Amino acid sequence: PKPALLGGKPAVEGPFPEWPMIEKLDEEKFMDALRRKAWCRLYDDITTTFENAWAEKLGTKHCVATVNGTNSLYAALYAVEAGPGDEVLIPPYTFVATLNAILQQYALPVFVDSDIQTFQMDPKSMEGKITENTRCVMPVHLGGGVADMDAILQIAQKHKIAVVEDACQSHLSEWKGRRAGSLGDVGCFSFQSTKVLPCGEGGACVTQREDLYDKIHAFHNNGRDRVTGTRKGYIHQGTNLRMTEYQSALLLAQLTRLEEQCKHREENAKYLGELLKEIPGVRPAGMYEGQTSNSHYLYMMHYDKEPFGGLSRARFLEALNKEGVGCYGGYSPLNKEPFLQTMLNSRWYQKLFPPERLKHYWETNECPVNDRLCGEGMFMNHECLMGTRAQIEQIAEAIRRIKAHAQELKA
Repeated sequence: PKPALLGGKPAVEGPFPEWPMIEKLDEEKFMDALRRKAWCRLYDDITTTFENAWAEKLGTKHCVATVNGTNSLYAALYAVEAGPGDEVLIPPYTFVATLNAILQQYALPVFVDSDIQTFQMDPKSMEGKITENTRCVMPVHLGGGVADMDAILQIAQKHKIAVVEDACQSHLSEWKGRRAGSLGDVGCFSFQSTKVLPCGEGGACVTQREDLYDKIHAFHNNGRDRVTGTRKGYIHQGTNLRMTEYQSALLLAQLTRLEEQCKHREENAKYLGELLKEIPGVRPAGMYEGQTSNSHYLYMMHYDKEPFGGLSRARFLEALNKEGVGCYGGYSPLNKEPFLQTMLNSRWYQKLFPPERLKHYWETNECPVNDRLCGEGMFMNHECLMGTRAQIEQIAEAIRRIKAHAQELKA
């Protein structure tokens, strides 16, 4: 059959499940928080209940809920004392919040090239980026995948640098049976409305370390000491990153079905991967051998236009979306965003970093593998994986139709 872009009927029959999903329990818990009128976490225990539940789910000792994932990264960097003059290692293939959190601390973001197969930070490119000024490495567990934590932790320990896991896209994904976010010094999460555990906005920091827990807790609560409150004065720097009781109530409801939903997506992702083996030109992102579970916030894929007769990725995506499959091109190179140069040329960075250091920075700010990845990467919305097995087959059928009519689509 013809692709929908050429006038055919869309391959996907019926819409995929809408996200976020709302059930009776969500309404009950939200309305309970509303009626209690203690809407700030200072006056009730709903957020504390969620923090305890999330820490237990991840196998960590401590959790601090925050207003969003970006600020969980900000709080984590504060806790590990990454700030002006320091360097923080990050991948160039991620959402801009990872970079913004570093710039918010007036540290220098240093980009480690990507692994073309997994879309994650490549540890083999990491050690060459470490200097005497490196304070922290922030691997991003992209799309439900998990970075090679064995290699990253080994290098970090060797050079005595902190590890802050950006797990904002990988709730309940696992590395050798341990949950993403629980392996480094601090793990950070987002509960934004598109995430697999949503509450509109929201985030969290988790850690095994009591000292970091104390610092993050104080920082997110205007500097109040967790134990003494303000009885001894404000002994910490701080800001207000407190999660509201409404958000925590929604998260407690959403949490009751998170594992079941993650399992459903993972099963559908494996099935789709089997179907795509029969269609050269589109292949799912790989996973490191140590990854034992993938919650698939994104279904990440490579696109090779040659088996599609030279059909551009942009035209392929246009045709696939017309078939009813929400899919889009991946990230652009974060190390080449124009605002980064503007920021590093600002009077603040000019005061903090010597000219020769910034000159060397730009001379070494290249990630050639990531440039290639940005040209071939694609993301499918996780709602597609929440569909039926029949709809997964229809996704593969949509791609077959596009390939069969690639020359017509090029015209």
